[in-house]
Amino acid sequence: MTDFFLALTFISLIVWVVGFIKPTLFSRILGNNPSRKKVGIILGVITLVLFISAAATSPVKEETTSSNKTSETKTSTKSAEKAKVYKVIKVIDGDTIEIEGGQKVRYIGIDTPETVDPNETVQCFGKEASAKNKELVDGKEVRLVKDVSETDKYGRLLRYVYVGNTFVNDYLVRQGYAHASSYPPDVKYQSKFSEAEKEARDNNRGLWSACEEISSETTTPVVSTPTTPSSNCDPSYPTVCIPPYPPDLDCGDISYKKFKVLQPDPHGFDRDKDGVGCES
Repeated sequence: MTDFFLALTFISLIVWVVGFIKPTLFSRILGNNPSRKKVGIILGVITLVLFISAAATSPVKEETTSSNKTSETKTSTKSAEKAKVYKVIKVIDGDTIEIEGGQKVRYIGIDTPETVDPNETVQCFGKEASAKNKELVDGKEVRLVKDVSETDKYGRLLRYVYVGNTFVNDYLVRQGYAHASSYPPDVKYQSKFSEAEKEARDNNRGLWSACEEISSETTTPVVSTPTTPSSNCDPSYPTVCIPPYPPDLDCGDISYKKFKVLQPDPHGFDRDKDGVGCES
């Protein structure tokens, strides 16, 4: 197409030059003895029309149009993917739901008090957390966002959950219905959840005011000297003092229950990978 425009320009210049030098050559078309001015204007108009016609049928425009259509298609596809939602058919507890198709979904990065474990008593503020989760998502369409892991050991999807503009995981922690409990490698919002928990705790929201043992443990910790030197405490268990591996210890070998576990968990206290060790 560039060659065509160059040829058209070249021919136009030649015709213009000939017209100005010998306008009588165009007398058969323009009448007897046409003036140079008349020849110049007519040739200019004809050249302009040719350029406009060529540009209107240019493949460059077709390529641009095709490119724009492709871009619009990609944008539409991307928007459709973002808009993909799932209907919640059941709320199991404060941090677990079931979506259409029967797939269970475990909220990433948070942990609400237990209410449905047959081996556990209903924990403080557990019913309230479940009720709030039900209020937020039950029967509604939610958007699920993956971090790194697809599922946990129980086959539940691990997801961040959004309903409308509400980030449900963050809301439950920030309003005091859940603890922040991120577990590697799914730690994208770990700092956000930790900040949310601090805000809830500082403002005595939810379980931080309703659950006496949590409040007392958090606000007035008892300082004691551990029987094992702190330098011999494994950093994977920051809230208790457990000797590092080896030897390998089981839950029956220690007196602690339901303590925080970080990776790499050398003793394997957190079998279900939820960030809490020796839960039963």
